[in-house]
Amino acid sequence: MPLPRRGRGSRLAGSRVASTSLPRARARSPRRAGRGTQLLSHAQRLTRRRHSSEQVTPEPEQQADFRSEKWLQERAGGDARDSRQALLAGMGSRHRFFSQEEVVIPCASDNDSGSVDLQLSNLDDIKKGESSIEFTDLDIPDIPELPLESLTDNFRHLAYEGPLSEASVQRLIQSIQEVIGGHPLKGELEKLTFLQSLSSLSQNIPYDETTDTFILSHIEDIVHILNDLVQEEPLRSLFSPVRQEVFVTIANLSYHNVHLLFGSEDRADLFQLITRSMITLPPLKTLTQLQEITPSGPYDTECLYRQTFQAFCEMLQILVVKDPHLENLDTIFQHLDPWLQSPKDHERKRATASMAQVLKCLSKHLCLKPPLRFQRLGHLVAVMALLCGDPLQVVAEEAAEGTHYLLHITLRMKYVTHDKKNHQNLRKALKKCRDFLELYNIKRFYRYPFKIAQVFEVFLNSEELCQFVMTTLDGLKNLRHPYTQQAAGELLMTLVKNAESRFEKVPEIMGIICARLSIISQPRVRQQVISTVSLFISRPKYTDIVLSHLLCHPIPYDRYLTELWRTLEAELPSTTWILWRLLRKLQKCHMVPTQEKMAYVAVAATCALYEVFMGNRLRAAMLRLFPQLLMTLLIQIHHSIGLTMSDVNIPSGLYTTEQEVSTEVTPLCFAIQATKSLLLRTLCWQEFHIMEKNKGWTLLEEKDHHLQGISLLANALLERNQLLAHKVMYLLVPFLNRGNDKHKLTSAGFFVEVRPDVHCFSMTLFGAAIKSVKHTDKKGVENQVLDSLVPLLLYSQDENDAIAEESRRVLTICAHFLKWKLPQEVYCRDPLYIRPTEAGKICRFFGIKCRGKINILAQTLMYSKNTKLPIRRAAVLFVGLLSKYMDQNELSIKGTDWIQNDLREMLHDPEPSLRIIVSQALFRVQKAMAEPEPEPSVCWLRKLMGCLPT
Repeated sequence: MPLPRRGRGSRLAGSRVASTSLPRARARSPRRAGRGTQLLSHAQRLTRRRHSSEQVTPEPEQQADFRSEKWLQERAGGDARDSRQALLAGMGSRHRFFSQEEVVIPCASDNDSGSVDLQLSNLDDIKKGESSIEFTDLDIPDIPELPLESLTDNFRHLAYEGPLSEASVQRLIQSIQEVIGGHPLKGELEKLTFLQSLSSLSQNIPYDETTDTFILSHIEDIVHILNDLVQEEPLRSLFSPVRQEVFVTIANLSYHNVHLLFGSEDRADLFQLITRSMITLPPLKTLTQLQEITPSGPYDTECLYRQTFQAFCEMLQILVVKDPHLENLDTIFQHLDPWLQSPKDHERKRATASMAQVLKCLSKHLCLKPPLRFQRLGHLVAVMALLCGDPLQVVAEEAAEGTHYLLHITLRMKYVTHDKKNHQNLRKALKKCRDFLELYNIKRFYRYPFKIAQVFEVFLNSEELCQFVMTTLDGLKNLRHPYTQQAAGELLMTLVKNAESRFEKVPEIMGIICARLSIISQPRVRQQVISTVSLFISRPKYTDIVLSHLLCHPIPYDRYLTELWRTLEAELPSTTWILWRLLRKLQKCHMVPTQEKMAYVAVAATCALYEVFMGNRLRAAMLRLFPQLLMTLLIQIHHSIGLTMSDVNIPSGLYTTEQEVSTEVTPLCFAIQATKSLLLRTLCWQEFHIMEKNKGWTLLEEKDHHLQGISLLANALLERNQLLAHKVMYLLVPFLNRGNDKHKLTSAGFFVEVRPDVHCFSMTLFGAAIKSVKHTDKKGVENQVLDSLVPLLLYSQDENDAIAEESRRVLTICAHFLKWKLPQEVYCRDPLYIRPTEAGKICRFFGIKCRGKINILAQTLMYSKNTKLPIRRAAVLFVGLLSKYMDQNELSIKGTDWIQNDLREMLHDPEPSLRIIVSQALFRVQKAMAEPEPEPSVCWLRKLMGCLPT
């Protein structure tokens, strides 16, 4: 559909006279007359052979009557095989923008050496007015600079012998005015007549103010008419030269500073439309076949296609030659960018050839007057680099040539815009670039895109580098061409290795990498991407950022993220650092106050640890951090008992509507899997076997038997790997000082476990930990000390005198910490089951002191299943004696069935002494239920004076 006409812009909107570095020629300039045609340069001849398959013999110039269609009608019956002659000769060299022999590169030069000047002395000529700085120690070879040709010499073929007569100008204006006024253009001949009239009239702009005023005042109308003409052309065929003539007309007007593609939204739409109409034409082979099916009249399709594409490329070059600002390159690139990354070979080929010629042209005419704004430099460099790895050889070669000229533009731009204070940095960058170019000839960018990254990264700033990386990551999604994925992988690795310190968008980069992993078909490229993640994660400044992003993905991880976790690689110090930071993510979740739901990071970090253990790439770090890893995972198991994924605080939007978490997936299963894999990867095979044989993993998963599972694992470690056990116990001291309930119970499971010397050692550590607690931290540690009273009291009855003595000593330390005075009966060396009176006094003391603070009865009952007879016997004895001091509210709610059931199971114990004590305990529990112990009364005066005993 034709675009709706918007309001016209001002006269100046159509021209960028003020912004171009070359002044517009005004009326009656004698210097514009009498110019001859320029001979083809070597580069032009090469381009001609690339874009045209035939040689054209020029015909004598003929005068054209643009008011009538007679000249076109006469030529329409010519030989179709020589349609180029018919078209060009019919127009005449005077009224046509390009001569018959002109080709795609009107600004090419015979002196094109294909090299880039890195001499600072030459670059200094660019930056006039700047302070001169000598770099005599740089010792950069003299590499010839790309010649900067004058605009006049380049476009001699655009000049004409003289202005049009006043009568001719009036006839042309009248014919154009009729179309602008609403006269419809019917048929190909009328369209071509209108377009060529515009071209002819544009030639008179330098000589006639009337022509200049007329065209500038009707720019918006001309834009809309051209828009309509292009839209009327079929997109899937090429039977008419109208599309070509539109390009020529735009180029003619642009040459005379009348810009139809820059300056307004309508003009940008026209630019987009003509670009699409050219690039999306079917391949030449298809067009030729279509001509055989549907004859296209007097035009040879192949010849017409080459002329049309040539006119399109020339039009783009004129845009940058007449206004050689980087801002215009940015606009041109914006319109070509989608086609440079097109999955269709013929579209990518046309766009790459066009872009390469634009860059070549601009490199010779670049205006370096500030401000120099090219907001998409990093993106353009990446696109050209990826195209250098294109599977289509002609595309890769064109991209390599374009990259050559882009480097020249970048060098000049960066030299002009660099800060004087950073001149030394520029010198280093140029030297580094020189070193690379000595290794890799600039023409060998073809098929080696990583070389482009090495050369360009020294000049790109942080924002441009991020553009480079983001565009490179987009190349990873190219499913059609494996070479593009491979090029992207090489570019990514090179950039991260050489310039990772300058990246500012690491989270975004990680997000794109994770999203692209599933579509990277080549294992080699996928490993390059994973190596990139490894480089980022091994840098301390990025470790937490990368981990945080990787942990924000659905669990269980898909096979691509699983591969990433399992194949992370880094040097030994970095592996320890990575594993430690991942472990800390999990530990921090354990340190926060108990919440209604488990943090998602805790489950994700546990799952990540499991995958890292399975990959076994960080085994040295696993051995180094084994105690911390084991204890943290055991605590995670304790936190996870009884939870499902519905009990986890999953971030909104993490799972898509199609994704559903299996009911078999629970936080507990991840923690168990991680613990198992940790033992196996650290060669704790015997310990693993003991857990398997005694159903230790099942015990760990059950709430009522969790501590038994902990005790079994602790026992296995103490028996099979004393060194690791000692390390674990050292680690438990901070847990006992600062941990929560889960820390405390898990740590207790280790401290109370089978050998005598280790047991004594663990209790000594615990006593030392209590002594070391600062006064300000005592309130937070009090609950943990209270929880240690029962195990210490019971182990004071151990058959090993050393253990019993150490238990009493540490119990005294705990009482001192709590500001309690223990009854003397605690220090009795006889077994308490033969001293019932002393046992009663001890239980009365602890029963009263602990009431409302800890569930001392439940703790004691747990030890009634201990493997040691003295401990079981003391535990049962204390259960019976402590029952009378149970909290009455709890007693009325829970009752005593849960106690009696456990005691009745022990009535069948083979040890007679234990069975007797169990019977007595059952009687006391039943009595406590029937006749509860009255609450102790305190004198009101003692309450008032604060003289209660402590």
